Parts: sequence; structure tokens; C-alpha cells
Amino acid sequence: MRMRNLWTKAGVLGSVSMAFGSMFWSHKKTEPTQTDSGSAPACTEPPFPYELKLVQVLFRHGARTPLKSIPDVMEAQWVPNLLEPPAHTQINYAVTDLEGGPRPSSPVEDSYRANILTGGTYPGQLTTVGMQQLYELGERLRKRYIQATAFLNPTFSPTEVYVRSTNIVRTIESAKCLVAGLFHQSQSDMVPILTTEAESEILYPNYHGCRLLKLLSGHRWAASSTLPDIAADLRSIKSALGIAAHQRVDFILIRDDMVARETHGLPCPPVLDSWRNTVEQRAVEMIYHIYEPSKRENLQLCVGPLLHTLMDNIEDKLQDTTSEPNRKLFLYSAHDTTLIPCLMALGIFDMRWPPYAADITLELHQHRQTKEAFVKVSYIGQEFKQALSNYSLTSELYESLCNHTEGVADP
Repeated sequence: MRMRNLWTKAGVLGSVSMAFGSMFWSHKKTEPTQTDSGSAPACTEPPFPYELKLVQVLFRHGARTPLKSIPDVMEAQWVPNLLEPPAHTQINYAVTDLEGGPRPSSPVEDSYRANILTGGTYPGQLTTVGMQQLYELGERLRKRYIQATAFLNPTFSPTEVYVRSTNIVRTIESAKCLVAGLFHQSQSDMVPILTTEAESEILYPNYHGCRLLKLLSGHRWAASSTLPDIAADLRSIKSALGIAAHQRVDFILIRDDMVARETHGLPCPPVLDSWRNTVEQRAVEMIYHIYEPSKRENLQLCVGPLLHTLMDNIEDKLQDTTSEPNRKLFLYSAHDTTLIPCLMALGIFDMRWPPYAADITLELHQHRQTKEAFVKVSYIGQEFKQALSNYSLTSELYESLCNHTEGVADP
């Protein structure tokens, strides 16, 4: 089996709409034209030599309530009607563990529900706006893989589509809304959304499940706010906003609250108008420092198991060793903190924060005769498999590295 390393340059994802456009084949499917007699002409173009075999979509959840409000500033009213689900996003679904058993407990979600935002809702909850964003992402996938190419059956089937999410309500609901948009609520069976317990989660950098990752980079969250330029701007913006010096605030928190307000048409402190670009820049610089892409081991521990899973899915399809031979689509519902280190590991992070509902889409194509295969990614150009191999980690190696902390200084 020959695997040609090819990653078509597609431009940087600046918005969800860009993710489905110029990135895909410029070749359009040729429909037989009708003659005057109503029959198809005798001569038609031969089928395109490459066949789409597998699609994997890693995406960020939709718009949500903020994780924390900026302290000491004008409060936004996060009222319950901002979270009402549109009727067209409703499907029959069940949340299970990876083996189909009961949904595991979710300490992250429990921590959100220990607090209430002004207005009466919990932090980190998917809103009506976010639900619609994911529904629209599903519709874009529908146009590409059901309407334009008939790659997928128009009715959801769990043997054809695999749906996995982090065990957090906003990502679970985002997955549900995407599936609703993709299949327009048409399903032959209950939609299973698979999750796992927090200790073994691979859909985000797992500081709790990997001791070495916590030792190597956990302290960098705090250190990122003390970098000279960032620290100086942080002092200035806290003063401008009237935030007390003792309040623990950073640019990632400020950005999170600011973007959430703007997305939902809620008022922001007027002083933020002149600070908006600085907040965006400093938040990205902080996250860049936290993930430290120059250190290969750090990014491996952040997203190596996830990248390995994506590679395994490709190899299983090519080698015909999958336990689900009819499976054509893998959906992974995750976070900005998933996409950013993935983009860094692939060398294509553009120093912009991924927007709500941003996605990385991987298509596996195979030549019908020669069986030569390549992967096409809807982000930016680079040899895909080589880039992935630099950072992917098997679950066994990941566990071994995570537990090997001898000689590593605990900061």
C-alpha cells in the first residue's frame, strides 16, 4: 500500500465559512447532461480516479457563557433564555462511555455548576447562538458529503458515523447540534455520543491525567502573565478597567468574557473598545508560551495521543483492519485548547485564537486503481503524515512518559 504524503495548501482558517470552500477539490462532480430526447448522452467523463474513503473532523464547541466574568466591571446578564435550544437542533441521542456503558462523572462540569453567573446561568454553557453555529457547521458538511458527493447516507447510522466528545455539556451539545445539521434530524437509530473519564481524556491537554505534562508546563499558565510586555499591559488594563490590584485576572480570562459578550450582543465596558486588539494579541502570546511549541516533548504530551488516534483511523481504513468497515466519518467535539496545540504540532498555528465552531477537517483519498493514497486537510499546506508522526504517541508510550517524572524538577 503506497501512502503519498501530500497536504494541499488551503489557507488559514479565519472563520468557519472559510473551512468549507477553497480548501476542497477544485474538480466538480460532472452530472450527465440531458439531451433533447431526455436520455443521457452516450459519452460521459470517466469517474475521477481518486475516491474519498474517510473524513475526520476535529472541532471547537460553539459560543458559550464565559468561564469567569471579569471582576469589578459592568456585569452582563447571562439569563436562561440565552440557552434555549432551537427545535431544529433536537435529535435522539445518548451519552455513553467509550464502551457504550453509562456516562462517566464529569468533575470539570461539576466545577462549572458550583458557580452562577449574573443572570442565573452556569459558566461554560453552550448558548442558542452556539447551537446554531454547530448546526450550520453540520449543514456545511452536509452540502459537501451528502449533497455534492453522496459520500454519506442522508440518514444517520452509528455504523457509518462515530461521534466522540469531551465529557463536558457544551461539547456534547455541540456534537448533537452538528449531527442535527448534517443529517437534518434524520436518523435510523439513537445517536451515541461517546465520552471518557477525565483521567484518560485525550481530546485536550490532560494536566490531571499526565503527571509529566503537569510538571513540564503546568507552571507556565501562571508564568505567562509575568512576561515583561504582557505584565506591563496587564497592569495598564486593570487600572483602566478599575480592577483591584489583588484580583487574579489575565488576558485569556479578559478575552474569554469579552468575546462571549460581543458574540451575544451583551454590553462590554467601553474602555475595552480601545484595548480589543491588545487583548487578542496578549491572550495568544500567553497561550503560545503555555504550550511552548519549540519543545517537542511538551506538544507530544498535549496532543500526541489524539494525533495518533487520527493516524490509526487512517491506517485502519487503508489496511481494511477496522472493526467497522462501513465507517466513513469521525466527529470529535473539543475545545480551543485542543485545536491550538494541534495546529502548533502541525506547524500551522497562525497566532490567532480559533473562533467558536472552528474545525480541522481531514479527508483520506485513495486512487481507485493504484491504491495510492493521500490526506487532504482543510487548514494549511504541509506534508500531513510526516507532520503528524513527529508528535503522535501511542497510548502505551504516552502512559509511560506521563509516569516517568524522576529527575524532573517540580516547579
